[in-house]
Amino acid sequence: MAEIKIKSVAKRFGKVEALKSIDLTIADQEFLVLLGASGCGKTTLLRIVAGLETASEGEIWIGDKRVDQLPPRDRGIAMVFQNYAVFPHLTVFENIAFGLRMAKVDQATIEKRVSKTAELMHIEALLKRYSGQLSGGQRQRVAVARALAMEPEVLLMDEPLSNLDALLRMEMRAELKSVLAESKTTTIYVTHDQVEAMSMADRIAIMNKGEIVQASDAVDIYRNPAHRFVGSFIGNPPMNFLPAKPRSEDTWSVAGVKLSGPNHNAAASASSVEFAIRPEDLIPVSEASEDAFTAQVRVIEPLGSHVLASCMVDDQLFRVVVDSDKSLQQGDTLYVKPMYDRMRWFDSSTERSL
Repeated sequence: MAEIKIKSVAKRFGKVEALKSIDLTIADQEFLVLLGASGCGKTTLLRIVAGLETASEGEIWIGDKRVDQLPPRDRGIAMVFQNYAVFPHLTVFENIAFGLRMAKVDQATIEKRVSKTAELMHIEALLKRYSGQLSGGQRQRVAVARALAMEPEVLLMDEPLSNLDALLRMEMRAELKSVLAESKTTTIYVTHDQVEAMSMADRIAIMNKGEIVQASDAVDIYRNPAHRFVGSFIGNPPMNFLPAKPRSEDTWSVAGVKLSGPNHNAAASASSVEFAIRPEDLIPVSEASEDAFTAQVRVIEPLGSHVLASCMVDDQLFRVVVDSDKSLQQGDTLYVKPMYDRMRWFDSSTERSL
């Protein structure tokens, strides 16, 4: 069993607090993605789990063993980095076998594991080639195969696909998800790419400024952001935000539009409230009404199956996704109603959802 428990882990570099008391449990065989912008602390947390960085506070457990005091070689982990680190003077077979030879595994076992992992990664025909004869995607497959050949309890991956072109990255996402499900390895995967995270992960932990602000599955994070940052970071385009003012007991005025929202008593502790809606959750209507936003179209971006209209509502940027067959021009006035079950509300002071 390779359940990982991160208990109250903090990391400080002088006066800079890179991680703020992180608590997170990754289940046995779970594929968890640490997602966030550059500098949020995700790689620092991964390096602490790996033993490449020492935590200022807290504990790391793998299974029933505390490992934060152990060297990396004794933690039962393998790593795949952004830089493939494939040895150019070794064949693919020798690259995959490298860690096994360092661990003094017998030759019969080496051949068996190399053959198995090469088959998993669909590179069995490349075993006699050198890295200079491989494409970027093939070298990435070799790096993953080398890690899996060690049969680690835990696999740590730090932006392993970021050096690949867009089409190859899409192919490798599907490949990795399938391989890791078959290998039954507990995986922590670091990325800043939300598409990678949402398409691959069993669960996503979103980090911001050294904290985990939400950890859940992709659909829940997309539909029910627990923090304003999550709504602004997840989704392309991200959520629209507009200030809300109280009207009656559970109705709010948002850019002059009357909307049902959280009960005022429930929102009483909030110094101010924000309304949020995703651009695709707005329905164009033919005329103005008290529950429709009036949006002035500024920029039109045809994107194949749909059109992204960047508009202004109450002097604030407001994006709307409409069908590609809808005729829109710059300067048009667009009336849109929000889907009521897709509206979200945030406390502006804490940035938490209401």
